[in-house]
Amino acid sequence: MKVLVIPDVHLKPYIFYSAAEIMRLGIADRAVCLMDIPDDWKKQFDIELYARTYDAAIEFAKEYPSTVFCYGNHDLCYLWGERESGYSPLAGYTVKSKLMELNSVLPDNNPIKYIARIDNVIFCHGGISKYFVLKYVKSSRYDDVDAVIETINGLGQYEMWVEDSPIWLRPQHCKTPMYKPRKLLQVVGHTPVGKIERKGNIISSDVFSTYRDGQPIGTQEFLLLDTKTWEYSGIRI
Repeated sequence: MKVLVIPDVHLKPYIFYSAAEIMRLGIADRAVCLMDIPDDWKKQFDIELYARTYDAAIEFAKEYPSTVFCYGNHDLCYLWGERESGYSPLAGYTVKSKLMELNSVLPDNNPIKYIARIDNVIFCHGGISKYFVLKYVKSSRYDDVDAVIETINGLGQYEMWVEDSPIWLRPQHCKTPMYKPRKLLQVVGHTPVGKIERKGNIISSDVFSTYRDGQPIGTQEFLLLDTKTWEYSGIRI
């Protein structure tokens, strides 16, 4: 399956507009969004932009209801009452209500989740480490990938709001062993990178984030991935 990956959004509604244009070309079968839809540098008071960005996500989900949405830490901080860089106290109601609306337009069998699997590719915001799986999944079920994902998707704030969880892990900056690296490819966002790249079994895709002055960190392109062959490329409109 050809999958278009929408990485960390951070109040850039044009990302969804561009992704929709690419999907209309028919070069991808499905899209995955790694979220972090709210929050960006110096945008805490622009509540209209928060609403407009989530509305773009909602319209994309209506047009492409098979799209997988994987929670980011910036989305969850509003649901869980946590604080995060760029957090806007004024945007709390907007974010929570728009997340509910986004979930409501998705099919019942495709809710927003932490982790999704397509073939032998795992999609999540930060990444799944071996040790996190061993902490919460019975050793007898370690090799059952679907059981592992189901278990983690059922965890709550206490387990997930920690630095080694799948919404917070930064495998680009640490040497922690990843979950089943020979069998599974993991596609992650969360950590800004200069270009889409694979290291080990991790493909990093957060190339739309910016520096404090608004200058882009990465190439601002989308990852197009074949989930069968693991071949990938970058694409932009």
